[in-house]
Amino acid sequence: MTDDKLHPSVQQCLERCGIEYKVFPCDPELADTAVFCDHYGFSLESTANTIIAAAKSDPVQYACSVVLATTKLDVNKKICGLLGVKRSSFASAEQTLQLTGMQIGGVTPFGLPDIPIYLDSRLMECDELVLGGGNRSTKVLLAPSELTKLPRSQVIDGLGLQR
Repeated sequence: MTDDKLHPSVQQCLERCGIEYKVFPCDPELADTAVFCDHYGFSLESTANTIIAAAKSDPVQYACSVVLATTKLDVNKKICGLLGVKRSSFASAEQTLQLTGMQIGGVTPFGLPDIPIYLDSRLMECDELVLGGGNRSTKVLLAPSELTKLPRSQVIDGLGLQR
């Protein structure tokens, strides 16, 4: 049994930004990208991963990145360059939860605190994207162009590197 409600901050953000979307309920045990795609019949080529990166600076700077599941985030060069820092890494599960209120497997660019949101340009080539719903029991389906309605979002070439 799943709860098909989006995380409250996600719902508020989607409405506030006028983003058109559909909710897709899923079993929380099947929320991780590869397992989700395999079980529910979605392709990795139309599924996006939302990743929080943390700059190794004082104070820590965070950024949200959205890349296709078929790519990996260029955290070493691209994120460092965008944030203007020498070193960055993937935020830990604890840092991600503390910053976003979302668990890994449900992290989404909607409803975040005021941090930059970087969107890999490859996302814009998809007809429809699957993203986390802010929890492990929902996904959000939408046209990629809807992501550009988010404040502080920016389309970046080369954010995701081919696996």
